[in-house]
Amino acid sequence: MSKTTSIFARVEPEIKEQAEMVLNKLGIPMSSAINIFLRQVVLQNGLPFEVKITHNKPLAIEDLTPEEFNNEIEKGFNDLRAGRVVSADKVAERINREYGHEL
Repeated sequence: MSKTTSIFARVEPEIKEQAEMVLNKLGIPMSSAINIFLRQVVLQNGLPFEVKITHNKPLAIEDLTPEEFNNEIEKGFNDLRAGRVVSADKVAERINREYGHEL
């Protein structure tokens, strides 16, 4: 077996949790997913996906499949259970700041 080394990375807890949910469904440990990513970086001689700035727009229910909608609802329930809640005023401020929409 080849030697291994450790990587320490800070990630947002929500992103880690969401990634773990997907990887668990796939039966892939987080360390294996990171190893796959790094191998692809080497093989591609860069990031294995396109990196660009996309137009920042809020999710629209009509653009979501039923599965995507259910995943968004599940994320909301997980946030609520974990105490990750924000006041309506803060949400309105963020929407105005990020999307230019006044509520």
